[in-house]
Amino acid sequence: MKSTRITIVTGNHAEPSRTKALALHIARELTDALNGQVRMVEAHRLLPHLMRSLQEGGPAPEAIADIESADLIVAVTPVYKGSYTGLFKHVFDLVDPDALAGTPVLLAATGGSDRHALVVDHQLRPLFAFFRAMTVPTAVYATERDFDGETVASMALMSRIRDAVGEAVAIARAKPAATEAPITGAAVPRASA
Repeated sequence: MKSTRITIVTGNHAEPSRTKALALHIARELTDALNGQVRMVEAHRLLPHLMRSLQEGGPAPEAIADIESADLIVAVTPVYKGSYTGLFKHVFDLVDPDALAGTPVLLAATGGSDRHALVVDHQLRPLFAFFRAMTVPTAVYATERDFDGETVASMALMSRIRDAVGEAVAIARAKPAATEAPITGAAVPRASA
């Protein structure tokens, strides 16, 4: 069985972080379900490279290649003022617009209250629609009350994570089957007039 390349992208600014804790919990669930290799891309660790790449048009960090070559992406960001973080967006500003076409993406976010829960549908889904990625139908949103320190503690959140992971796994497993058949250059017969 081919190993699944899973790339986790987090938009947290520092550590410790509930956002990273949520990302790691989702990663564990995915690696239990798939024969997966996990790569972690943390936006705050890329800051110096991001600015150089954006300002000077220099080469993108190796982490961008991990995103572009992933079989499955988990995108997790904290929410500030109703949207994903600027650092999170800067990471995706460096991703080739065609690189994620058809790639499954599990969306997750953390926020201080339920007021930000729609960020997943109003901000994250449109971002990945631009890339023509396949967002998993069930998204994950967590608030402070879902954690005990930096550990996922809410049974409801764990259940939602399992649902989202199950959908992501199904999409990731189906994707190779849909792309395995080679595309041939055979001409399509013309209809007679």
